[in-house]
Amino acid sequence: MKINVLIIFVVFAFSVSGYSQNVKLLNIDQLNERIKNGKDSTYVVNFWATWCAPCIKELPHFEKLKADHKSDKLAVLLVSVDFKSKLNSAVVPFVKRKNLKNEVFLLNESNPQEYIDRIDKDWSGSIPATLFIKEDKRKFIESEFTYEQLLTEYKKL
Repeated sequence: MKINVLIIFVVFAFSVSGYSQNVKLLNIDQLNERIKNGKDSTYVVNFWATWCAPCIKELPHFEKLKADHKSDKLAVLLVSVDFKSKLNSAVVPFVKRKNLKNEVFLLNESNPQEYIDRIDKDWSGSIPATLFIKEDKRKFIESEFTYEQLLTEYKKL
């Protein structure tokens, strides 16, 4: 009986940890490398934060986009611009609570103006903001999306 309980506990522990989302630190060079060397042909990179109400409102749309286009070579990358010090206290719990399935990163950059300019020279720095990349085409939109608007932009690539 004790062995059965132990086996059930171990299986449960591994199944729960298998579904927990991992949030990785990432700088702009690593993001560019991830996109350049990725196996996907289209990237949708959303910049958001746990304290940004419009960001939180649109996050389910990015989850739905990926789920609806499983067969496409699409990578949806959710890049939090929360402070690095908030990784374990805010970002990881938020990601788990919202059950986000897309890849989630925390931007590990110290100079906001520098990384903003490297993402897009016309970016004011406001969020939510989304970068669409397909091969050598890039489109940056500094706005909140409805699902229909996000889908339209994705299909334009």
